[in-house]
Amino acid sequence: MDLSLALVIGVVVVALIFDYTNGFHDAANAIATSVSTRALTPRAALFMAAAMNFLGAHLGTQVAQTVGKGIIDAPEGSHGLVIVCSGLIGAITWNLITWYFGLPSSSSHALIGGLIGSALASASVIHWDGVLEKVVIPMILSPLVGFLLAGSIMIAILWIFRRANPAKANRGFRHAQTLSAAAMALGHGLQDAQKTMGVIFLALVVGGYAQEGDPIPQWVILAAAAAISLGTYAGGWRIMRTLGRRIIALDPPQGFAAEAAASSVLYGAAIGFGAPISTTHTITSAIMGVGATKRLSAVRWGVAGNIVTAWVLTIPAAALVAALSYYALHWMVE
Repeated sequence: MDLSLALVIGVVVVALIFDYTNGFHDAANAIATSVSTRALTPRAALFMAAAMNFLGAHLGTQVAQTVGKGIIDAPEGSHGLVIVCSGLIGAITWNLITWYFGLPSSSSHALIGGLIGSALASASVIHWDGVLEKVVIPMILSPLVGFLLAGSIMIAILWIFRRANPAKANRGFRHAQTLSAAAMALGHGLQDAQKTMGVIFLALVVGGYAQEGDPIPQWVILAAAAAISLGTYAGGWRIMRTLGRRIIALDPPQGFAAEAAASSVLYGAAIGFGAPISTTHTITSAIMGVGATKRLSAVRWGVAGNIVTAWVLTIPAAALVAALSYYALHWMVE
């Protein structure tokens, strides 16, 4: 086996490890609200989320194309594969750090930050216009849209059901949350599994096993879908507690409003713009949005502030780890 093939296989394995960490890190995104309102049991919610993640990964490849072709240009051969692998190591490291502290940071932005960091360290081409258009602008807009849309849906629910019996309304929204949580998990698969597909495709192109204009191979789609689903089923209980209880104590109507808003933003960004937005940012801001309709003090803004700090640090922190990884791997491989 030559060095290039060994490196391609190694990068694919590391990419699937990232995909797995993405699954257990972001499992809370899809199910924390449903579990916290007791609409679903934790194990049933995880199983449903894993299945919908797998299905969502097969709904399109627009986000994968953005990640694979629109962020960096890595040189062909072993040097390019080292760059891609270093970016993945940066993303995995940040995922594990934020998971340990229970902070719902963005696996998507960790991956983008990792690729940028390894590209900077290696003096490779970075498509800054693509980063601005497909990453930075959606990174700012998606939480704002999620916050406002969730707040609007919650206000509409409060007005429509203003004369409803509270106990009956809560039971109804618990059932409705099964659908909204499924939609959220489907959107997570549509967004996040595609990012791993894009990185694997980038490794195949760099290694000389695919051409830039080729479609994403079916085995890449299946592998990425399976890895994120297994990771999701493994669960991310630390982050689930943060999203489900520590930001605001949710009731079923609030949980439904947050999930409906967040899933709508995920579908719109992926299908409409091919933008790799953060599932974490979107659902967290949606939870804040529904909480703010009750009263601003209902949201635990101190916890929210810690989460926002993790958001701000994600890209530069992952980039730094990726750059250091590049220097180490470059020295060992080349």
